[in-house]
Amino acid sequence: MPRDINYGGHLGNDATVALFGSARAGMYHAMGFGEGDLGDGENGTIMSDLVVNYRSEGYVFDEIRIDSHIAELGTGNFRIFQRMVRNGTLIALAETGIVVFNYAEHRVGRLPDVFVKKLNDMQKAE
Repeated sequence: MPRDINYGGHLGNDATVALFGSARAGMYHAMGFGEGDLGDGENGTIMSDLVVNYRSEGYVFDEIRIDSHIAELGTGNFRIFQRMVRNGTLIALAETGIVVFNYAEHRVGRLPDVFVKKLNDMQKAE
């Protein structure tokens, strides 16, 4: 049995969180950024909170899609809203708080203008 399936025979909560995390990293990559660099070479991200609401079970061999959306931008933070779907059935919703962090100075940073511009351009294109 694949490790993502728990003893109850469905998608485990640890695997669900990992899948949301992978989708978040993929979203940053598609934007041209990474969790360690939001485009200015100085500021990356730290997760401050995570809420997952389960709506349906997921099973082995399910093909899932995770949609991700960034909103509620502040000067040093934002939120990511995600949904996990299988053939039109909602499996789970996630909301993640992200804090911008300057790893070189070990302090909370500011959201880089290049990140905000790219996000605005992508959302206009949708």
